[in-house]
Amino acid sequence: MWAQELRCLVPGLFRCRGPVRPLVRRAEMPAIVVLGAQWGDEGKGKATDLLATTDSIDYVVRTSGGHNAGHTIVVNGEKYATHLLPSGILTPGATSVIANGVVVSPEALFRELDGLLARGVEVADLKVSATAHVIASYHVTIDKVSERFLGKNQIGTTGRGIGPAYADKVNRVGIRIADLFDEAILLQKIEAALDVRNHLLTKVYNRRAIAVDAVAEELLAYAERLRPMVCDTSLLLNNALDAGQTVLFEGAQATMLDVDHGTYPFVTSSSPVAGGVSTGSGVGPTRIDRVIGVIKAYTTRVGSGPFPTELFDDNGTELQRIGGEIGVSTGRTRRCGWYDAVVARYASRVNGLTEFFLTKLDVLDHWDEIPVCVAYEIDGQRVEEMPMTQSEFHHAKPIYEVFPGWRTDISGCRTFEELPANAQSYVKALEEMSGAKIWGVGVGPGREQTVVVHPS
Repeated sequence: MWAQELRCLVPGLFRCRGPVRPLVRRAEMPAIVVLGAQWGDEGKGKATDLLATTDSIDYVVRTSGGHNAGHTIVVNGEKYATHLLPSGILTPGATSVIANGVVVSPEALFRELDGLLARGVEVADLKVSATAHVIASYHVTIDKVSERFLGKNQIGTTGRGIGPAYADKVNRVGIRIADLFDEAILLQKIEAALDVRNHLLTKVYNRRAIAVDAVAEELLAYAERLRPMVCDTSLLLNNALDAGQTVLFEGAQATMLDVDHGTYPFVTSSSPVAGGVSTGSGVGPTRIDRVIGVIKAYTTRVGSGPFPTELFDDNGTELQRIGGEIGVSTGRTRRCGWYDAVVARYASRVNGLTEFFLTKLDVLDHWDEIPVCVAYEIDGQRVEEMPMTQSEFHHAKPIYEVFPGWRTDISGCRTFEELPANAQSYVKALEEMSGAKIWGVGVGPGREQTVVVHPS
């Protein structure tokens, strides 16, 4: 009825100018987002792998970041680490997609693929966006020398060229995957990018200039192996959703590292929040059904930047030791602290979370009492929401509520009712103060070591 009325008011409004995408009921187009709700390393790989194996996922998609991310997955006692590849690469029948929002190091991509093949893993189908940007060797060089140049003001980057590649993208001198298939365009783009970079290297950092031809030769060597993987991934994913297939968007990094919503400037160079999924994949936000925030039962952070609940005592050392808190991609030791409900509420709000997946609850088996940060004290005032300024967050002191521990090995629990009463109370308390329901709880690294609290 409303369409007929609009036709009368605005003649020609509904004139067809191309194929019309069919209307599809929401129940027939499940799109799920899994993202980090803290500073990364929350166990997104486990959550993604679990969903991919239990919910018949057809596509697993990376939408941001590069090979600075790291996901650990344990399958049948075997530990696998993915960095640039989506976790779905280990799921038979699922197509893995590296979408347009990712920055791709071809060297890292094929090194990771070859590593899986060498272990006898049957690698699932992989698609790479033609418009994803490329990390070249000069991005790595710039990343490392500029970080050293900052001295005590270092951001704490991984030194893998991620930031410089995103900077070139924004400055419109970036190289896209599709450019590797046109040598003339590739040479032009490398020359444009190095025009400024070489001045910086030679005159500021006292380094050698980088030769255009050398970079082109390096990148062109990957072109033929890449070619069969490259496609319009936005079209691929939208067509899949139209056909009623299930698409899982896998986050890299996390909310508190988002370039807009994180603890700036100690952040990554992309948008790992839920809103970044649409721009990073070419799939509209109205097509997303679930947004799952993965969050640890305590908190960790790698690199520099404020961290209100960070522990500098034996508790912090024990969390690091028992939790195995060493970066998958970098090998750096993670800073450890108690659960921060202020961060959780913030992540729930900016991502529009439908639920949380709580990981590593089993790490807390060893404590008699478990503090949880429920608010901050800033300049003598109690603050229950994320501070607005960098200065305020730096000065935030945690206000704790202490919960009784359970001192029981929970790694064998498979239902919520099997958890000790104090562990159940802890999970329920976190759910109440964190802004979204807790869908599931990880009680160990294995795929099967999961407790479902609220079935989806």
